[in-house]
Amino acid sequence: MKKIKIAYLLTALVYLALTSFAFAGSKEITVSAAISLKNAFEEIGKLYESKTGTACIFNFGASGDLLKQIVGGAPVDIFASAAKKDMDEADSQGLALAGTRVDFALNSVVLVVPADAKTSLHSFEGLNSAEIKKIAVGNPKSVPAGRYAEDVFNFYNITASIKDKFIYTENVRQVLDYVARAEVDAGVVYATDAAARSKEVKIVAAAPEPSHKPVVYPITVVKGSKNETGAKAFIDLVLSDEGRAVLQKYGFKSGN
Repeated sequence: MKKIKIAYLLTALVYLALTSFAFAGSKEITVSAAISLKNAFEEIGKLYESKTGTACIFNFGASGDLLKQIVGGAPVDIFASAAKKDMDEADSQGLALAGTRVDFALNSVVLVVPADAKTSLHSFEGLNSAEIKKIAVGNPKSVPAGRYAEDVFNFYNITASIKDKFIYTENVRQVLDYVARAEVDAGVVYATDAAARSKEVKIVAAAPEPSHKPVVYPITVVKGSKNETGAKAFIDLVLSDEGRAVLQKYGFKSGN
């Protein structure tokens, strides 16, 4: 009888441990997002946690690198990219949960220099100048901002004459770092990035809309998410009036 009671007790403890583990697992989500969203998403994440009691774990980086991680099996619940191209690839590989993809924000492309730079640079065409020796741009293979920069350079027909000046970076915030530390003469970033460090960099030119593909941010629940309900709730918050207010606070425009 004593052995039976012990067996029941052990079974109950194992059940409790398993259900607690399952519950704990459902009380968090992992969001892989373009690094240009960092400030805004961290604030939205705090709102989400206060409203749901679910922990929000962020993984920020270049959209292309984040996609590679998801393809490789990284346990991600939400993917938010800085370009439609990366999300289209996720869709084509069956990684986006059907019916959850939505464009939620827009951005713009700007040319920046160190805040205290003594330069005559006032346009993208001015990158041809001999005084400009190093230009930081995101690696277009994985960084959407780098692809937008390529578009702009091609639009102004200056790529061939400035390509030897390029210093490629792993993400757009690294471009910002290089410019802020005056390690390069200029860099191409998003307007929201420049605003985040307005005391360290200054905008000298804004790329006109026809010069590059629209900077659109899509978001989706990743197929196979361990917390699909929690992931959908996060997207709902991003699309809510509260979420949009946070995005606008950091300079993003509405995406739909």
